[in-house]
Amino acid sequence: MTTLRSWLFVPGDSEKKLAKAPGTGADALIIDLEDAVALASKPAARALTAQWLGTVPRRAGTASLWVRINAVDTGLWHDDLAVIVATAPDGIMLPKAAGPDEVALVSDSIATLEARHGRPVGQIGLLPLVSETPRAALTIPTYLTRELPRLRGLTWGAEDLSAELAASRKRDGAGQWTDAFRFVRAQTLLAAHALGVAAIDTLHADFRDEAGLKAAAEAARADGFSGMLAIHPGQVPIINAAFAPTAAELAHAQAIVAAFAANPDVGTLQIDGRMIDQPHLRQARALLGLD
Repeated sequence: MTTLRSWLFVPGDSEKKLAKAPGTGADALIIDLEDAVALASKPAARALTAQWLGTVPRRAGTASLWVRINAVDTGLWHDDLAVIVATAPDGIMLPKAAGPDEVALVSDSIATLEARHGRPVGQIGLLPLVSETPRAALTIPTYLTRELPRLRGLTWGAEDLSAELAASRKRDGAGQWTDAFRFVRAQTLLAAHALGVAAIDTLHADFRDEAGLKAAAEAARADGFSGMLAIHPGQVPIINAAFAPTAAELAHAQAIVAAFAANPDVGTLQIDGRMIDQPHLRQARALLGLD
């Protein structure tokens, strides 16, 4: 999957916001049928989302299109998939995922609907939100124990988990995640990399706090996340910039690749007084899109 930096939530019941969404510059659009839509509006939101997905342009360079369905324990997800799978979005975001068994359940339902609508089975990806209850958060390592071919990434959320924990804070006085949230974030990052799928960091809830978002997005990239959730179009350019390699990083990566190309029989060499070895070469090649 192409690296997707910014993942923007768009309410599935807002024709105005859906119309504007392709112009936001987000790498991925997540049309939301869950938290952004009131219960009474969900049938209309499904229909509007399906209609929009059927008309929005799909070509190279346009946003990846995802839909956040309702959680399995609501019983609404069947109705969501019944309407949405026919439109063949790039993927489904599963909120409040209870673990890999639940992801497999949803995957099987998607497969049935893909076949029914004559779509290639397995084409639609899955991105579970893996941390929204304490029990779910404790299942994160178990994603490595199941074959989940649709899995395209893992992401986590702090807001629902905070409510479940009755936590009065998520960050400490220095602005850093407190222990439970830091633990979940690290588990998500490690599991995603172990599985070879995208690691998507959680959203920055205060969309007016541009400085805080910039710091959070830069920290996410530095820690190894490939992208970040967004809740407002204004957050998209900040996230995209934070996850884009700098000119200096690209030049350093090119120097590493060139140095090893000139010394193919060497496992370790020096560049600017630093020891560089094979992991650095793999990282450089990935940054340059050579792998």
